[in-house]
Amino acid sequence: MAGHPTGGEATSGSRALPDESEARAALALALRRRGISATNVLAAIERVPRRLFLSARHHSLAYEDAALPIECGQTVSAPSLVALIMQALDLSQEHAVLEIGTGSGYQAAILSHLVGRVETLDRFSTLIDLATRRFAALKLENVKARHEDGFEGLQKQGPFDRIVVNAAIEAVPDPWIQQLKPGGILIAPVGKTKQPQPLIRFQKTDNVMTAETLTTIRTVMLQHGLAKKL
Repeated sequence: MAGHPTGGEATSGSRALPDESEARAALALALRRRGISATNVLAAIERVPRRLFLSARHHSLAYEDAALPIECGQTVSAPSLVALIMQALDLSQEHAVLEIGTGSGYQAAILSHLVGRVETLDRFSTLIDLATRRFAALKLENVKARHEDGFEGLQKQGPFDRIVVNAAIEAVPDPWIQQLKPGGILIAPVGKTKQPQPLIRFQKTDNVMTAETLTTIRTVMLQHGLAKKL
């Protein structure tokens, strides 16, 4: 998600740096101190090398709790925001999840350790290509990245137990509601551009969407259509 509260290619560097496992453990501990209590979420974050989802010039900042720039003018979210969302999704290994806004692929990689199947899409083909290579380097076989228009979701691959959206919307599109299973959870920032946007947890019950605000962030608006190749 290109936001935070108010990467480079995967290579043979998929092996952890000597101090990287310690850095990931320290990050998980810091998130626990910040109120992330879901042990499965903390374990998944500790397993994913965030450094691989960043360009080389940002490797030294990989385990800082900060949003960082990635390709196509996008950003990778701060780990604390990712952890908050993962915990609020209330995930299990039986779930199928749709992620709208692949970005670097970091959040999808974490999801792959928490659920049975992850479908992630982005309007930038460059981001999809890079994320696919990163997933392959990490041998994540239950996540698939697709070059698609986020507003349409993925009807053929649905319905989904959970949907997570990494850019802001003014209202939840009908295709997402239709592709969310009864009892399912959808998390998305809802608001307008250049303004604080509530990050809302929706739950679908008898085709009615209840809503709870988790926090407030600032992020880019979700755009219609496919982007020109960068």
